[in-house]
Amino acid sequence: MKQKYLTLAAVAGAMASSGAHAQSSVQLYGLIDLSALAYTTNANAAGKHVIGMGHDGEPWFSGSRWGVHGAEDIGGGNKIIFKLESEFVAANGQMEDPGQLFDRDSWVGIQNPTIGEVTAGFQDTVAKDFSGLYADPYTSAVFSPKEGAYTNSNNFKQMVFYAAGPTGTRSENGIQWRKLFSNGIYAAAGYQFSNSTQFANGSGYQAVLGWNVGPASIGGFYGHTNNGGFTDQTYSVGGDYRFGIGRVNAGYFHYTGKQGALPDREDNAWTVSFKLAPKGPFDYELGYQQMHVKNAAYNSDGYIPNANSGAFDTTATAVHNGYKETVYASAFYHLSKRTEVYLAADYMKLHGGYTVSTTFGHNNQLEVATGVRTRF
Repeated sequence: MKQKYLTLAAVAGAMASSGAHAQSSVQLYGLIDLSALAYTTNANAAGKHVIGMGHDGEPWFSGSRWGVHGAEDIGGGNKIIFKLESEFVAANGQMEDPGQLFDRDSWVGIQNPTIGEVTAGFQDTVAKDFSGLYADPYTSAVFSPKEGAYTNSNNFKQMVFYAAGPTGTRSENGIQWRKLFSNGIYAAAGYQFSNSTQFANGSGYQAVLGWNVGPASIGGFYGHTNNGGFTDQTYSVGGDYRFGIGRVNAGYFHYTGKQGALPDREDNAWTVSFKLAPKGPFDYELGYQQMHVKNAAYNSDGYIPNANSGAFDTTATAVHNGYKETVYASAFYHLSKRTEVYLAADYMKLHGGYTVSTTFGHNNQLEVATGVRTRF
């Protein structure tokens, strides 16, 4: 008797004809960003520069990652959705966060065309995904439930922490709702549980509301964080406008943080940026931002803590005023839909009592990098 073999194509065809293929899907994906050559000034206390692969090995734009995401149709228009994502450093092959396998995403949820998406687990804060539209020209141009993370390792990333929660820009033990309505309204809300007997300590919540209307997207968010018994609050407004080959983005952030017996810290930050994508393989980005602090207590190392971190020195007796300004620019050459090479630079200047650890006590820093980014 002639033996019959069931080919992979036959199986796929049978699944498609029976509808099984449409019922569930799981996809392996990834992104590799390698800043092959980078130059940084004031890279130590002596004011020397460094030339190397990336900024301390880190890529400029996107954390290299791999992951799996999937969906299962359970009927009635409902889908179970999930995502697991891990970040690594392409320059040395190490995990970005040793000991934490899925350090970017680890969540499961349900998707319904009427209700939207409800997810639970370890995931971006809703304010981070939302505000990237107007605070970073490298993210999505319209509000949506999709991830919209800021660029990775550079001197203008620090603004992302205004959109953070108790555990940073990703919520642990978090539950979120996101919905893009047919009229262009986008709304989302998130709550992070403290998972402790002190219910408020380590908890936080955020709400966002935006509108995609014609060539523009506008909106804002509010965030409330409890860290170590101290309350932080942020509100922000911003948007973008798209025209022909261009896009302009602008946003404002106001942050207040309790500091025990010290006066409240108060930040005011704003940013404006542009993106031009003419016909052909090139696109270009240019941006500027200022971050002002008033009555800010340093952390134990003598630097301005990131917003919403609760990392100020509780024994501090002095507060500081100052601001940080950063200008940045980049050019991409797209080799294909999946792969591009880039040249990028930023210049940061510190004023008054504004300090950051990366300048080792100096008040300015120049970074220049070239690299390649590819997806699979």
